[in-house]
Amino acid sequence: MDRPKSLLILIAGPYRSGTNGDSHLIAQNLERLESFALSIYKAGHIPVIGEWVALPLMKQAGSLKLGDEISEQYLYPVASRLLERCDAVLRIEGESKGADGDVRIARERGLEVYWRMEDVPVLTAAQERQQ
Repeated sequence: MDRPKSLLILIAGPYRSGTNGDSHLIAQNLERLESFALSIYKAGHIPVIGEWVALPLMKQAGSLKLGDEISEQYLYPVASRLLERCDAVLRIEGESKGADGDVRIARERGLEVYWRMEDVPVLTAAQERQQ
């Protein structure tokens, strides 16, 4: 019998959308994305957000601000690469071209897409220890 396994779940939702480039609003959007990470972890899975990977890469590549030519080379492509390794996506509410793209890619790759945290399967402590 197959045991349920821990999933690598990409949290997708608004990051720059609806901010008009306002760094305070962008930071709030990232905090909102991050607010789902602990619940995913407590459910027995590993959360990931594309910006956690993309932002340091952009900085190292010489990006001076979000939306410049260098940053655009990393922001969406990083999420696409992450989805090659992810098992599922949690799409949180809010208009977002990037998150919609993540869902499209996930579906093309046959990944599970969850629309509510309540839909993410919860592993029991016993199941986690068996992994």
